[in-house]
Amino acid sequence: MLLRKGKMSAGEIAAHFEMTGATVSYHLSQLKKADLILEERKKNYIYYQLNTSVFEEIMMWIAQFSNQQEKPDAAKPDEPDGRT
Repeated sequence: MLLRKGKMSAGEIAAHFEMTGATVSYHLSQLKKADLILEERKKNYIYYQLNTSVFEEIMMWIAQFSNQQEKPDAAKPDEPDGRT
């Protein structure tokens, strides 16, 4: 994930891939539509950065399933608690 380190221009991102500039621009626009990246315009450049709030939401969503799996031994209200 290139953008973990901070903002990068499209040219800086494109330098890491063997793709045309148009292809990189297309993929950046798709990531932007999905709200996974943010863009900031400065003079003649557009800088991209991760939208960390979306990733935080995803991590919280995933964590809720992890928390549910950690409680399989908990007795349900209408079931005996397993004591003898």
